Amino acid sequence: MSTNELPIPDYDQIPLGDLRHRVRSLSEQELRGVLEHEREHGNRAPVLQVLTARLEELEGGAEPSGGDPRNAPEVAGASGVPPVSPEHSPEDNTPLRHGVYGQTPARGRN
Repeated sequence: MSTNELPIPDYDQIPLGDLRHRVRSLSEQELRGVLEHEREHGNRAPVLQVLTARLEELEGGAEPSGGDPRNAPEVAGASGVPPVSPEHSPEDNTPLRHGVYGQTPARGRN
């Protein structure tokens, strides 16, 4: 299953905390697809743990919650556009050693 076919948009960029909530609305079949995708691509232990725990809940009789994960707000930075522009970044103002240019002693240099 490709990332575009997953029932959760921007799946690979979703933080773990958000993923916990978004998987609650998935059916067992949809969750199995996401779990298979994760095993084939990321294989991240914490994500697998969340997905497996939810799958066990569904197999135990839990019902998917209401809502559609495709209607969730977009994940910041997932569209390929950086959330911060260099135009709004401060200039490089790394302080000089000892505070003032030219005051650094030339220790051991002749």
